[in-house]
Amino acid sequence: MLKALLAPLRWLLRFVFAVLILFEEWGWEPLRRAFALLASLPVIRQLEGLLRRLPPRWALVVLVLPSLLILPIKLLALWLVAEGSVTLGVAVIVAAKLIGTALLAWLFQIIQPALMQLGWFARVHARWTAWKAELLAWVRASAAWRWARAVKLRVKRLFRRGREPSRPL
Repeated sequence: MLKALLAPLRWLLRFVFAVLILFEEWGWEPLRRAFALLASLPVIRQLEGLLRRLPPRWALVVLVLPSLLILPIKLLALWLVAEGSVTLGVAVIVAAKLIGTALLAWLFQIIQPALMQLGWFARVHARWTAWKAELLAWVRASAAWRWARAVKLRVKRLFRRGREPSRPL
């Protein structure tokens, strides 16, 4: 009976996690590439070299830093919302999330080899990756996902047709 009562809650949690993970998946690669454009700057290349040489424990500290640095910005955004500047507060939260995700994706790519030397981190990462793949498979098997994909394809086709030069009859 308890299982039947908790089923809707479990579905809701899966849905919320799926939305968060889909945002991360959507944003991770493009944001990492955008942030990597900065890598052409000499100071960033030097920083990357330093980060690649970090021992595993220091790499973990570096991985946690962006989250800690963005926390005050998110608190500022909440304060702005509480003070009535909802649009500005939401904009600050969105900007912090985008910048934080870009920074984290860039950092993780650089320091992942060092992090994987930590046995517990490698195990957690493997479990997380497997769980995330299972959750994304659940989302992609849903009727809502299939419907959204079909709509997206139709819109793309319509957009392509609209961009094609008209031919004389």
